[in-house]
Amino acid sequence: MSLLIKNGRVVTAADDFKGDIYIEGEKIVAIGKELDQQADEVIDASGKLVFPGGIDPHVHLDMPFMGTFSSDNYETGTRAALHGGTTMVIDFILQTQGDTLYNALRTWQQKSEGNALGDYSYHMAVTDFNENTRKEVIDMINKEGIISFKTFMAYKGALMIDDGQMVALMQTVREHGGLVTVHATNGDMIDMLIAKHRSEGKMSPLYHYLSQPEITEAEASGRFADMADYTGCPGYIVHLTCEGALNQVRNKTKRNQRVLVETCIQYLTLDASLYEKDFDGAKWVMSPPLRQPKDQETLWAGLNQGLVNVVATDHCPFRWEQKLMGKDDFSKIPNGHPAIEHRMELLYSEGVAKGRITANKFVEVTSTNVAKIFGMYPRKGCIAVGSDADIVIFDPDKKHTISVDSHHMNVDYSAYEGWELTGKSQTVILRGKVAIDNGEVKVAKGYGQFIKRGKVNGKT
Repeated sequence: MSLLIKNGRVVTAADDFKGDIYIEGEKIVAIGKELDQQADEVIDASGKLVFPGGIDPHVHLDMPFMGTFSSDNYETGTRAALHGGTTMVIDFILQTQGDTLYNALRTWQQKSEGNALGDYSYHMAVTDFNENTRKEVIDMINKEGIISFKTFMAYKGALMIDDGQMVALMQTVREHGGLVTVHATNGDMIDMLIAKHRSEGKMSPLYHYLSQPEITEAEASGRFADMADYTGCPGYIVHLTCEGALNQVRNKTKRNQRVLVETCIQYLTLDASLYEKDFDGAKWVMSPPLRQPKDQETLWAGLNQGLVNVVATDHCPFRWEQKLMGKDDFSKIPNGHPAIEHRMELLYSEGVAKGRITANKFVEVTSTNVAKIFGMYPRKGCIAVGSDADIVIFDPDKKHTISVDSHHMNVDYSAYEGWELTGKSQTVILRGKVAIDNGEVKVAKGYGQFIKRGKVNGKT
């Protein structure tokens, strides 16, 4: 099958022009003005933006957590992502402490294979680093195409590794062409504050926020950057939320170090005042928590300064009945927030439409940088001859309202209920096939493919 997209405003991380795109099979074959190829299907994109499919590098689908599972699986999660213009996600495999990486990989393959509508890959979370794990890390990079390894500086007893394990992992990963990502918060300090608040009978969601003050994230971010500098390993901080943490990254540039940074759409758009809504604040219990308006200003500035490289979601939804597990104790509220469907449209509406970022920056931080950082460029993340035909045709003027009544995520509330947005994904193309057209799903589960990734050097 062939497809011709005509008369669109083509926007990439570097370019912005009116033109046509010709697709054969799964690949882009030609780009130009007034292309005369004959195609099986022609889409007139006049008045629309045409940009690369979004890549969300931080999602948790069907993830075990706090005695339950996140409520979106590979079918519902990738379908919702496609509705919003995200054509690929990278999920996190969680190694069980004491078990192997390969056993964890097989568990996640059972969740994903034959179920995803959109393309996907994995990060491997290393929770128990030893000599056997070291050998498996090398195999993950060289044989499985999994080149990014997640570490936790919190959640002691389940996910957290110590600094010695972190350095040893970094040395192995650097040697073999991968990168290390991190949940950078000071777990010991957080655990102490949680215990203090619980002992004082302070059990509302507000105390989830107060147990993770800005210093817990700033300190851990700086420590991680120091270990990455010592080992020479590319380092990537996931879901960075605050001024203190970003200033640690900014300070490291003084020694010519580059630390890659991801923030999430909720940290750009929501703030900690939501935790004051009694138990309703449980909807926004996530780690790290929402911060203050001054942190939002810092993150928007960081995007334009090139210090914040990626906008993701940390999509980890739980239905309201699951959140109620913590109705009497904030420390028992499952941590997570639904956003996989809304990232692209929220960032366009709050960013591009309001003049905070350019359309080129939008593409850069939602797609192109992700592909470059995580070893998929130029197959993914760009509109170029030979690239996968992952394309969003986007109506920049379309106004619509976010609501639980119309979203496609498997969760029974919305963090953005009633928000009116400007700009909507109209047609979403994945590997040359129309996947979403005006809200109608055109691909079946199983169309999504696992994407093996190449070695990286930590550059964008």
